[in-house]
Amino acid sequence: MHLNKEHIKLLEQGDAKTQKWVFESMFAKMCRVCQRYLLRTDEAEDCVMKGFMKAFQQIDSFTYEHEQSFIHWVKRIMVNESLMALRKQQNLSMVAISDDTVAEWDTDFINQIAAKDLLAALLKLPIGYRTVFNLFVVEGYSHQEIAALLHISESTSKSQLFKAKQRLQALLSHNQYGYGKAK
Repeated sequence: MHLNKEHIKLLEQGDAKTQKWVFESMFAKMCRVCQRYLLRTDEAEDCVMKGFMKAFQQIDSFTYEHEQSFIHWVKRIMVNESLMALRKQQNLSMVAISDDTVAEWDTDFINQIAAKDLLAALLKLPIGYRTVFNLFVVEGYSHQEIAALLHISESTSKSQLFKAKQRLQALLSHNQYGYGKAK
């Protein structure tokens, strides 16, 4: 996809051909974004559809800097749509842990995991763990931003991340590849 300012102008004018091209070019990638939060493919696809509708409706609020800035803008919309879907399901519950222990995260461990194995393990996490993990590790949000997005405290965000990392390492250490085994 090679998106430029001319494409943005066409999107602002509501050009259906350009909308279709953008949608088809980005659908698979944005679907993967939503699937990191939602277990069911049909739910993720619904979020993608709603997200693109919102992006096309709000395109005049976007300022083009480069192609990646558009992709990041659409990705944020998809994350927000996914979070709204989780809230509607009312299963986005999180509990803070009392100690401030920070999970040790072995970067060598994470680098040796195949993306499909990591996604499979992520989808096994409880919704709160998975959501905070995705927002912090994948999307790059701070605990302060996560707390504001999810209407939780920063300590709850930190504890959910701690528990997510623990659970991921346990899940991956028990799979056939032996990821995360103690050295």
